[in-house]
Amino acid sequence: MIVTPHEFSLACRACPRLSDFLEAVRSEHPDYHARPVAPFGDAVPRLLIVGLAPGKHGANRTGRPFTGDHAGILLYETLHEFGFASAPASRSVDDGLTLKGVRVTNAVKCLPPENKPDRAEIRQCNPFLRQELEALTPGAVMLALGQIAHQAVLLALGAKPGSFRFVHGARHAAPRGLVLYDSYHCSRYNTQTRRLTPEMFKAVFAAIASELRGR
Repeated sequence: MIVTPHEFSLACRACPRLSDFLEAVRSEHPDYHARPVAPFGDAVPRLLIVGLAPGKHGANRTGRPFTGDHAGILLYETLHEFGFASAPASRSVDDGLTLKGVRVTNAVKCLPPENKPDRAEIRQCNPFLRQELEALTPGAVMLALGQIAHQAVLLALGAKPGSFRFVHGARHAAPRGLVLYDSYHCSRYNTQTRRLTPEMFKAVFAAIASELRGR
């Protein structure tokens, strides 16, 4: 089944390479979600967090963004610390966790091989993100986790690729009264190499929380 980009569906098969890969993963792990992963959180958030794509043994397994692998540990711990989440850990889709004024999504909704979506797949999936951005009200904040998420947000906004340069901790005044912040992705590689420390990550959230309080 192929659906149009604006009709998010767990049955979406719009990207052949990703669909074939998910089919192989389902065969290997029949208990995994192994389908497109829907966003999690408020429908009209004050903060929209955009990651790259579901992790093979994380969101692709559990069906919730940033849940079940290392990448979500720092994210949900930080969301809870700043009052955006009801608990400091996200373990499963039925763990009772709720988000407050926040929505967590990905630039690409399906697991890509080696966690590397190609440009065509990013563009194919971008209308989903565009729809999420269109639901935001002026003053809302977007947080891009990594360069690919940053570029996907620009594409969804209809902005030129070089409009805002990705820099960890940067703040950009985006179209329609929105604000875009950048952070390195909270992946295992980035946190273990100390490219991203908890202090660096929480400093970005402190700036976002301060901005939202001011509005």
